[in-house]
Amino acid sequence: MQALIDGWVERGAPRESSIGTHLTRREREVLQLIAEGKSNKEIGIALTITTKTAETHRARLMSKLSLHSVADLVRYAIRNQIIEA
Repeated sequence: MQALIDGWVERGAPRESSIGTHLTRREREVLQLIAEGKSNKEIGIALTITTKTAETHRARLMSKLSLHSVADLVRYAIRNQIIEA
């Protein structure tokens, strides 16, 4: 199973340093929670923000990183050691 995950991660989005994108502390927090499988509502509760604000953070992260799905965000978080596989 780990080999499958490793292969999936290797084909994923570029590492943060290779595209010159720097995430803010809040963006990293939101990304970590997304990668942990939290919903917008759960993210809002954890960070004491509204669900709409959590949705906006998610959309802006995807735009900023040129990613198109939550799976892409998770792959990015693993590759950039924001979460562990």
